[in-house]
Amino acid sequence: MNMHDQAARLRNIIKNKNQVAEKTLQFQPFEAPVHSKSGAAPRIIAVTSGKGGVGKTNLTVNMAIALTRMGKRVLIIDADLGLANVEVLFGSTSKRTMLDLLYEGVSLGDVILEGPEGIKYISGGSGFEQLTDLLPQERIKLVNTLYFCEQLADIVLVDTGAGVGRNVIDFLVAADEVILVTTPEPTALTDAYAVVKAYSARVQQPNVRLVVNRAYDEPEGQEVLARLTSTVERFLHIPIKPLGIVYDDRNMVNAIKCQRPLLQSYPDTIAAKCIKAIALSILKGGNTKVKRGWRGFLERLIFFD
Repeated sequence: MNMHDQAARLRNIIKNKNQVAEKTLQFQPFEAPVHSKSGAAPRIIAVTSGKGGVGKTNLTVNMAIALTRMGKRVLIIDADLGLANVEVLFGSTSKRTMLDLLYEGVSLGDVILEGPEGIKYISGGSGFEQLTDLLPQERIKLVNTLYFCEQLADIVLVDTGAGVGRNVIDFLVAADEVILVTTPEPTALTDAYAVVKAYSARVQQPNVRLVVNRAYDEPEGQEVLARLTSTVERFLHIPIKPLGIVYDDRNMVNAIKCQRPLLQSYPDTIAAKCIKAIALSILKGGNTKVKRGWRGFLERLIFFD
């Protein structure tokens, strides 16, 4: 039996389960998932970058706060393998990762942590790297438990690692939407292009939006947006949509040092206003259609389909 047949068989096993959990955070394994209270599947947005140090995680955390203040329930998946950057920015520490759900007595409520303003997050740790080592029944148990995150969020932000490694691109392929973060630095732009190239090679309809971080001013930000979008369209023949510009702001560094998100520490600064505008664009503009949702995201990652 090939990998595709195995994946199909495992999905059928899961979909045939007909029990529904009675409590949001107290689940038993091998139960069927349900959708969020709104009845809609959450949007899965992967936030990525071509190189480290461009402010990807910082943007993710602050976008989550902005979206929460706009009435959305947000779950962050910290998928930057081996680096608990989301926890650092929240000023907290997680003792458990996603793979702890395989242990007896560990529930989803033990793994999901709560950050500022009710934002929930899960630390992937090295768990995603170990997926290939799991037995089929372990994958089923893991997916069945994680399915219930649908009840908790309207938007799932997946903070991926940087670069074009297989783990990073797998997250982009599994998500419905991709936000690519870059800076005006030439190396950041080159690496950002490489990410789009690797991602577009594996999907039929790439859905990428671009954020330029640490721009000196409006002309520089717009020039970077224009340069990268035109290069992608010229050589890869796919559209890439500008999402916004975040101006260079010393207060961002100060917030990181305090381990407190910018939107809480310095809510009225220029960078904070830029991030609020980006969050509004996520809700009001562009393609918001959920193609695969949380269920499809998990199946692609864990069943390698």
